[in-house]
Amino acid sequence: MQCLLILVKVAIAHLMYGFIGSGKTTYATQLEKDLPALRFSIDEWMIALYGQDSPESEFEERYIRTADLIWNIATRVLELDQDVILDFGFWSRKSRDDARERLSRAGAGFTLYYVTCADEVMEARALSRTAAMPKHALYIDKEAIDSLRGRFELLGYDESCKVVCTD
Repeated sequence: MQCLLILVKVAIAHLMYGFIGSGKTTYATQLEKDLPALRFSIDEWMIALYGQDSPESEFEERYIRTADLIWNIATRVLELDQDVILDFGFWSRKSRDDARERLSRAGAGFTLYYVTCADEVMEARALSRTAAMPKHALYIDKEAIDSLRGRFELLGYDESCKVVCTD
């Protein structure tokens, strides 16, 4: 009797979770080279489509539109059995649950990375980046950091992840 073993590769979506300045994009860029995988950074897409300083009144609508566009492309890439990196932040439980649902429907696996460092390091990085204003960065000042901190939802006890410390 002969046995035939068939190995099936499942495409993986690598989800970057972390607050502003935690090092998500830096880590995602390195991961892109190491895996390989196709990286989608929502900040880079937002800047390409709308510029570096979207008015607060338009930001959420633009973010949703951009995220939908990226998801459509990333889902197709996963269907072609290629890994992707989604550098979105995934600040809310709802956004993480939605991602898991989308990936399940696409037949893809996922790994959630919690990219973190000390709060003062995150803030210093974000403010330094804004001062230098590289072409791939959104404008973030101290007021924005303080305002946005309350929107960052910690992982639930049932959300497994790989922790990446970037101190």
